[in-house]
Amino acid sequence: MDKQTQDVLEILEQNAKATPEEISELTRIPPADVLEMIRTLEAAGVIRSYKTIIDWDLVESPYVYAFVQLKVSLERGHGYQKIADRICKFTEVRSLRLLSGEDYDLEFMIQGKSMKDVAFFVADKIATLDQVQNTSTHFILKTYKEDGVIMEEKEEFKRLQVSP
Repeated sequence: MDKQTQDVLEILEQNAKATPEEISELTRIPPADVLEMIRTLEAAGVIRSYKTIIDWDLVESPYVYAFVQLKVSLERGHGYQKIADRICKFTEVRSLRLLSGEDYDLEFMIQGKSMKDVAFFVADKIATLDQVQNTSTHFILKTYKEDGVIMEEKEEFKRLQVSP
């Protein structure tokens, strides 16, 4: 991948709303070329989606989120792919990753309407899969930073006036 393409991708990753004109100002690539580059990257599947980061705590989210870690046994010839494909089909699963290390193999984020819904989903739909040996569920209580964005605005420090 050339430097210009990488620069455009990094800008879009930080701000999906960046216009071709704004990207052009930052990269010195003509806006028409930026637009063509973005269309090519979308068609090739390099750009999968555009994302908005929402602070759900400010709007009292009707959902709870949890990370679930899994220890799985592998099937010959399929590796992790078969179990990953199956877990990806659940609409409650927001993301799924293969991990390194010896404690857990897979980790996914789940969205549910309550802690009870998440717990029942894990118990009924995930833990019962033949390949799953062990699960560990961690509920998200507060998000401080999401995809590089700090979620809590700090108050500006204001110096008090000193009068004689």
